[in-house]
Amino acid sequence: MIRVVLFDLDGVIRNFDPAHAAAIEQRHGLAAGTLESIAFAKPLIEDVTTGRISRAEWLRQVGDTVGSAAAVGEWGTQPTVVDDGVLELSDELRGLGLRTAVLTNGTDTIPAEIASMGIGDRFDAFFNSAEIGFVKPDVRAFRHVLDALAVGAEEVFFTDDSASKLAGADSLSMRTHHFAGVDGVREHLRRAGVDVAEPDAGSIRETGRRPGR
Repeated sequence: MIRVVLFDLDGVIRNFDPAHAAAIEQRHGLAAGTLESIAFAKPLIEDVTTGRISRAEWLRQVGDTVGSAAAVGEWGTQPTVVDDGVLELSDELRGLGLRTAVLTNGTDTIPAEIASMGIGDRFDAFFNSAEIGFVKPDVRAFRHVLDALAVGAEEVFFTDDSASKLAGADSLSMRTHHFAGVDGVREHLRRAGVDVAEPDAGSIRETGRRPGR
């Protein structure tokens, strides 16, 4: 029986416009994809998402590598959009007596970002890899969530927009779903026995349960 629905943050609840990053690169004479290729390269991304360095230090190092602190400064403050459909699903689940939570590979500024988005009261708990010390798909990140919420893996449904991030949850026998839109989550929750409202049949994009790479 599902008692907790666990959501990823970026790409599920919060979304970034890739065109905005591309425009920054164009303005500063950088090749397309330069910023993300450097910012998300190992070991730098692991250093910031496990809390070994701050987000400010991460951006400074990216700026040094790119050779444009101005471009990185713009990229680091780009606007985001919150998916209201996911928030509404969380509200509905809580109304059914389930708990909802967020597990993100984030930085030390995640608490402030949650506050700025105004979503702190829309979920029962937030788990941040920079505080846990382990990143998805490391099984230890998921075990931390299970221990904190005092539930078994079989009682948790987890959705992430990155198939590779599901691996740790899969290994613990959590119910997992590769996110491609909130209606797909609704459909899979219903299959798991959760009595949420049916999604719009015409808008479901079926992705199924994909094992992490």
